[in-house]
Amino acid sequence: MKRKLIDGTMPRFLLAGIVNTLAGCGTMFLLYNLAGCSYLVSSAANYIVGGIVSFFLNKYFTFRRREWSWGQVWRFALNVAVCYGLAYGAAKPLAVMALADTPKDIQENVAMLIGMCLYVALNYFGQRFFAFR
Repeated sequence: MKRKLIDGTMPRFLLAGIVNTLAGCGTMFLLYNLAGCSYLVSSAANYIVGGIVSFFLNKYFTFRRREWSWGQVWRFALNVAVCYGLAYGAAKPLAVMALADTPKDIQENVAMLIGMCLYVALNYFGQRFFAFR
C-alpha cells in the first residue's frame, strides 16, 4: 500500500513544488511584509499564483496527463480550495495558541509557514487521487 501511495510521482511533485513555492511564497511574503496586505489576502494570493504554476507543472510534469478537460481544471481548483481552507484554517489558530505571547506579525508569519506544510501534504494526495486521477 505504501508503494501505491508514494511512487515516482512524489519526487516530481516535490520538484514542481519548489518552483511553485518560490512563485507563490515570494508573492505571499512580499505582500504581507512589504505591501502591508492582510494574512488572508497574502496567503490567498500565494495559492492563486502558486496554484496556476502548480496546475501546469503537475498536470504535464508530475502526473504526465496530456489530455485536457475542464473536469481536471475544476477538480484541481476544488482540491486547492479545500486544501487551502483546511491548512490555513488550522494553521492560524495553532500558531496563535502556541505563540500567544509574541507579536501578531510573528504569529501570522509562523502560521503561514505551518499552513504551507499542511497544504503540501494534503495537496499531493488530492492532486494524485482526485484532480489528476
